[in-house]
Amino acid sequence: MNKNTSIFWLQRPLHWSLVFGLTSLLVSCGTNEIPLGSTSLNSRYTEEQPALSGNGRFLAFVSHRNGNQQLLVYDLEQQSFIPIPRLNRPETIAESPSLSYTGRYIAYLTSDQGRPVVALYDRATQQSQILTPIYRGWVRNPNISPDGRYVVFETASRGQWDIEVLDRGPNIELDIPNGATVAPP
Repeated sequence: MNKNTSIFWLQRPLHWSLVFGLTSLLVSCGTNEIPLGSTSLNSRYTEEQPALSGNGRFLAFVSHRNGNQQLLVYDLEQQSFIPIPRLNRPETIAESPSLSYTGRYIAYLTSDQGRPVVALYDRATQQSQILTPIYRGWVRNPNISPDGRYVVFETASRGQWDIEVLDRGPNIELDIPNGATVAPP
């Protein structure tokens, strides 16, 4: 004689603890906790390669929002994006950003005729210029000095990765904090 006992799923203590645990996890991780969207720092897309300005106010990074890769600058103090017109061009990739002290200058990698080149964007003039048009080898990992005069990067022009230091010259407008003095060379 078989005794058939039905156990309702409400009577399983392990199952209920799992249901309550997952429910509380979902409620505590609601989207209200993390701002998401086109105007917030984080989005539902990949954000990578962050670089912080010397004064800690600006953050540059590569984002995959809006269906394409673009370089963005975020003002951490104002909690808003900074417009950078003419930096992100169609059909080019901007990556590996580096910021000067106040974020005026942005050194980054982009492509020119299919080869990576180091470029510099000046937020004051809203213009980009290619700094390495004559390098035959590959370049990567640009980094700009806090005052904006020097840009360092890696190059493979000799068949191995070497470090290059590019001096933009003594006549450029330096990126220094207001009121700071510049020591003579």
